[in-house]
This record gives sequence, C-alpha cells and structure tokens, in this order.
Amino acid sequence: MERRRQLLAAEGLFAPELKRRLPFLPGCVGLVTAPDSAAERDVVENARRRWPAVVFETAYAAMQGTRAAGEVMAAIDRLDRDERVDVIVVARGGGAVEDLLPFSDEGLVRAVAKCRTPVVSAIGHEPDQPLLDLVADVRASTPTDAAKLVVPDVAEQLRIVEVGRERLRAAVAGWLAREQTLLDTLRSRPAIADPGSLLSARTDEVELLRSRALRTTRHRLDRATDEIAHHRARARALSPLATLRRGYAVLQDADGHVLTSVADAATGAAVTVRVADGRVHAEITATEQLDEEPDA
Repeated sequence: MERRRQLLAAEGLFAPELKRRLPFLPGCVGLVTAPDSAAERDVVENARRRWPAVVFETAYAAMQGTRAAGEVMAAIDRLDRDERVDVIVVARGGGAVEDLLPFSDEGLVRAVAKCRTPVVSAIGHEPDQPLLDLVADVRASTPTDAAKLVVPDVAEQLRIVEVGRERLRAAVAGWLAREQTLLDTLRSRPAIADPGSLLSARTDEVELLRSRALRTTRHRLDRATDEIAHHRARARALSPLATLRRGYAVLQDADGHVLTSVADAATGAAVTVRVADGRVHAEITATEQLDEEPDA
C-alpha cells in the first residue's frame, strides 16, 4: 500500500490543487454505502438533523470483500453521471485493516480522481486512512463528520441570516438618521426656514434700482425737453413766419412770384400781400425808388 501510495502521489493524483470545494447547499447528496448500514443511518440522520430538506440519492454497494472495489466504482460512476447530484459521499463504518483494503484499490483511486462531482471520503474512524482519503476532495473522520461537512446547520444559518438582517436594519436606520439630520440642518438655514427673507432683501434692492432708474429717466427727459425747446426756439427764430410777425410782409404778383424790386411792380397790377395772419389783395397805384442801397 505504501508503494502504491508513492506511485499514485508521484502521478499527482493527491495534489492539493486538484481538490474541489464542496457546494454550500447541495440540491442532492449522492451516498455510496452498504444497505441498512450504520454508516447510512449516521449520514442521513445527522444531515437531516442539520438541514431537514436535504435530498439523498443512495447507490448501494458492498463495502468489504473482493466485490467491494468494483461495486463502489460502479456506484460512484452512476452518481457522477446523475446531473442532480452535487456531491458524493462514500461512507463505511470502522473495521479491521483488511476490511478497508478495497478503499485503497488503485482502480477506485483513479475512478475518484476522474470524477466531475466532488467526493467526500468517510471510511472507518479517525486513525484509518485508506488511499481513498488522499484522492477524495474532502476527508471526513467518520460518517457523522461527513454529514456535518456536506450540509450546513439550519439553526446556524438562521442565526447568520438574523444577524445579517439586524446589521442591515441598523445600517438602514443609521443612514435614515443621517439623512434626517441633513434635512433638519437644511431646513434650519434662514433661506429654507424663511424663503421670503430673500425676496424681501431683493425687493428693497429692486425698489432702489427702480427709483434710480426713474430719476435717471426723468433727468434725461428733462434734458431732452430743454434741448427740444431750444431747437424749437432757434427754428422759430429762423422761420419766415416769425419775420412776418415782426411786421414784415411778402409781396407777390398775380402769378405768385415774390416781388423783390420796384422794377418788377407795374402800376395798376394786382398783387397779394402775405402778412403773419393772412393775405391782403391790393392794386399797385404807384412805385417809388429809394436812394439807399438795398443791403442798407
């Protein structure tokens, strides 16, 4: 057996990196054991005590004698091909060294190494160590220990869930408390506590700006009014009507031509005299030439 162990170890069948982790909660547990054996009762009862909903798929095989290795290999192969099975437990109670020899069979060791499903070896008691223990993914000291390894304790899991719920509840309560404190802080600020205060301050500012704008506008309008009056006065001073209002008149002949010289006025001709507030129709009775220069 020692030489066989060394040869198989040299091939790497016992390498730790090949070991697979057991599923946390298997949907179905495959069990290879002898019919009506104490190992079967230990595994099933202890597993159901820990997790009542656990499901077993049992493949019976001879667990000692010359047929044991072949039947165990066949049972493992059948369970490995079953898609429902998530973990396989090979369980046998204690016995003499000769009774455990089938579990050191080279063919059985190689068959377990080729399994796609994780395998738990629960053969004999703590001191016993067949080669199956070395190639299996997990070694259980007894069938009872195997039951504890393949399924979690429902009471422990409920406690973990309750602790998680309490921690989550405390975290949410703490978060809500922090957010409430933030809201209270925001509400206590003057801008939120009395939003009208901002409007009041801005109202005074707007009123001040409005008054300044009105004063500026009135000032500009007054200046514009003065400028308009000044321009109107200048325009009126230059207007011919203003000249007429000072006592001057415009003399026009019958055709409407302005007479600027006595040479253009014939005695007996009808003329129109334009004064400030109307026209006077007259007839030239006489003309007189002045000695002064027209510019004078």
